[in-house]
Amino acid sequence: MNEEREIAKKQEVRMRVGIAADHGGFELKVELIGSLKAAGYEVMDFGAHKLLSGDDYPDFVVPMARAVAIGEVIRGIAICGSGVGASIAANKVDGIRAALITDSFSAHQGVEDDDMNIMCLGGRVTGQALSEELVQIFLSSHFKGDDRFKRRLAKVAALEGEMKL
Repeated sequence: MNEEREIAKKQEVRMRVGIAADHGGFELKVELIGSLKAAGYEVMDFGAHKLLSGDDYPDFVVPMARAVAIGEVIRGIAICGSGVGASIAANKVDGIRAALITDSFSAHQGVEDDDMNIMCLGGRVTGQALSEELVQIFLSSHFKGDDRFKRRLAKVAALEGEMKL
């Protein structure tokens, strides 16, 4: 019985999470990386790798969003000062469903109903403790896959195709 548990434990796949932030979210990103690793997540840091006040959120958020879109990471966390710019930039990548999250209901409902794959946070407006709680809720939530949710997501995906015309 103990051997079976050990084998099952070794076979568990750790979720790979991407994280990106500009100067406005840098400090929160550093804190979240520590808590994510402590919780057993594999973390890919897309930068910024040092605090530079003149950096730009698209330079970090877009590569992370592309990694989510191709499955290199399962979910992403994007942080800028307010979270708004990170959300706008991430949503420009096909296949990304990013949202600014400030409450626990939206953190799970966004995944369960809308298959949100990137959570955006405001490094200057959301504190560390709340951010850690929201991230855990986001990462532990699963898409329900009900027909009505799939239908809605298909309509959103169709919009991505229309925009290329």
